[in-house]
Amino acid sequence: MRIEVAGQNALIVYFAEQSSAEVSAQIQAAVNNILASMQDCIVDLVPSYASLLVIFDLDRADYFDVKRKLRGALENLASLDAEAGELVTLPVYYSTESGPDLEIIADNGKLSVEEVIEIHQQREYRVYAIGFAPGFAYLGEVDERIAAPRLATPRQKVPRGAVAIADRQTAVYPAVSPGGWNLIGLCPTRMFDPERDPSMPVKAGDRVRFEAIDRADFLGLGGEL
Repeated sequence: MRIEVAGQNALIVYFAEQSSAEVSAQIQAAVNNILASMQDCIVDLVPSYASLLVIFDLDRADYFDVKRKLRGALENLASLDAEAGELVTLPVYYSTESGPDLEIIADNGKLSVEEVIEIHQQREYRVYAIGFAPGFAYLGEVDERIAAPRLATPRQKVPRGAVAIADRQTAVYPAVSPGGWNLIGLCPTRMFDPERDPSMPVKAGDRVRFEAIDRADFLGLGGEL
């Protein structure tokens, strides 16, 4: 773990060289510790796969003071349980109607569509980072049997709620946008709503499970086809 300068009023903490569930749990614990002990001088905290950007108020603290406090907040994080973070369950309408790439993933893995759906639901996925668009949570890691490379030509329009796979990551598109991930279903849960508090159902460090629902339940929960 190391702390480096990231700007006039920012430091970045590197927890490891690569992401993992354990590293993600450490980052989330660090966020909680920093907010509890340094809230008076923190402007924003931006967690990522294996790092945490700390932006502070220069009128309230200088670089040396913030770095000293950071070191204190980062103590005793190495032994944290990888099961830390809230568990969020997201419903998904899996089908060839809602997931146009399901059959391709099944064929590539020599699986049935039903097996792809079952495999995708079997794991808990860690929210490693949120980016690309508000509410777009990068979740990992999917089973190798259903991992799939990004599309050679991205779609110009991916629907809101599309559940997708790219390499060994999975995600839910929070809004209509271009995208090059493989689509396997639709989730009726809004991943970003600026009028709600909190505005997103998940945050970095949380765990996500997907649960299959049928077409009628999807529509009843506000999903759109």
